[in-house]
Amino acid sequence: MDTTRLPRHATKIVATLGPASNTLELIEQMIVHKVSVVRLNFSHGTAQDHIDRAAMVREAARRAGREVAIMADLQGPKIRVGKFAQGKIWLEPGAKFVLDASRTELGDVDAVGLDYKDLPRDVKAGDRLLLNDGLIVLIVNLVKGQAVHTTVLLGGELSNNKGINKQGGGLTAPALTAKDMEDIKTAMSFQADYVAVSFPKNATDMEMARQLCNVAAAEFGHRPGMIAKIERAEAIPKLEEILRASDGIMVARGDLAVEVGNAAVPALQKKMIRMAREMDKVAITATQMMESMITNPVPTRAEVSDVANAVLDGTDAVMLSAETASGRYPLETVQEMSRICEAAEQAEDTARDTDFSGHTYARIDQAIAMGALFTAHHLGAKAIVALTESGSTPLWMSRHSAHIPVYALTSRLSTQRRMALYRNVRPLLMDSHTDRDTALEQAESHLKKRGIVQSGDVYAITCGEPMGAPGGTNMLKICRAT
Repeated sequence: MDTTRLPRHATKIVATLGPASNTLELIEQMIVHKVSVVRLNFSHGTAQDHIDRAAMVREAARRAGREVAIMADLQGPKIRVGKFAQGKIWLEPGAKFVLDASRTELGDVDAVGLDYKDLPRDVKAGDRLLLNDGLIVLIVNLVKGQAVHTTVLLGGELSNNKGINKQGGGLTAPALTAKDMEDIKTAMSFQADYVAVSFPKNATDMEMARQLCNVAAAEFGHRPGMIAKIERAEAIPKLEEILRASDGIMVARGDLAVEVGNAAVPALQKKMIRMAREMDKVAITATQMMESMITNPVPTRAEVSDVANAVLDGTDAVMLSAETASGRYPLETVQEMSRICEAAEQAEDTARDTDFSGHTYARIDQAIAMGALFTAHHLGAKAIVALTESGSTPLWMSRHSAHIPVYALTSRLSTQRRMALYRNVRPLLMDSHTDRDTALEQAESHLKKRGIVQSGDVYAITCGEPMGAPGGTNMLKICRAT
């Protein structure tokens, strides 16, 4: 395959696997066309399904010659209605409808059972409940025992197991369920690089998830990155503490929009991405980015603008869900998204990142990272190379839109895979060296072999002395390729 014309973009693409993308050949093609993170959605499938898919991803990455990260996305609490006798009903505006936590028989046009048994405790008269992503709106009249009596404000078709949200938030379901705890063990058995936690309300939810992951992964010497999915209204005022307890966030615009209202989401997206960058965390923008391509071969103009605006906001990654999991055009969707990312990045204004004089950096390694960006920009360097063990230096560099590619060279496979999510970072695996000169020579060899630099080109390189110590970056060198 001729890969010379493939888009080159800094923003990473997360693709969800499913029935439409369940072959080794297709996953390999998606990775070739710049998918950097593969998402396994634990809301569907068995533990063995996920283990098999993870093995397929690793093999596809090997065949494509490019490592990717695997993200295990936990289901979280099932805040849903039960099942209907006919599979679905039609609710008319003004009709009375009961959500009954004690109901065991199948539902009908008058009432339905609940998967979420605590709903009667969480709501009161006057609350608005939004079902099926807000397409149906109920107002609570009264709560009687285990039954929530409502009136239909906005009607429509309601089918089995559709989700329930409370406008403004306030449902008390815990972020981690018994199923999630078992799924964490499964995800750690194949050393998932990231674990996405659904519906966290505060830092405690994320700290508990991290502890469970670390315990389950201890026998493999592995520690996954933790991604908080921001999809509850309660999470917004706690955003800073959630970020501190996480390695990144997912702007999960579906459930979040239902709880806070569609109009509030664009500004919240920008706020979340900006805060994540300022706190040296990663950000993933998700939900309905290329929704029409589930059934159509081209995106809408609105979807193109949506993806481009997320890129201009500074997101680390844009995510595809049903588009690649169950859509008709999984590879074409990845290709379209790649082209949009590349075009948006070419229009970025980097002036705000060219002057670091207003910032103070107390850490030597962080100051070196910023110095590399500043110097490389003013010298017109072709690349920045970071020799790294932990990945911290490339992460700091990735927080600024410098438009100079960062090549992160590490001897640790887990670090290489984890850096696959960092914006503008191209992670590569290199041999471990204790001799600085040997390491620098190998780094230049990597660049020349890939056609990144040619003889006479200037590039910047950062490393630490002594070599191989995590967090020890203390040297910046400007080189001219021989």
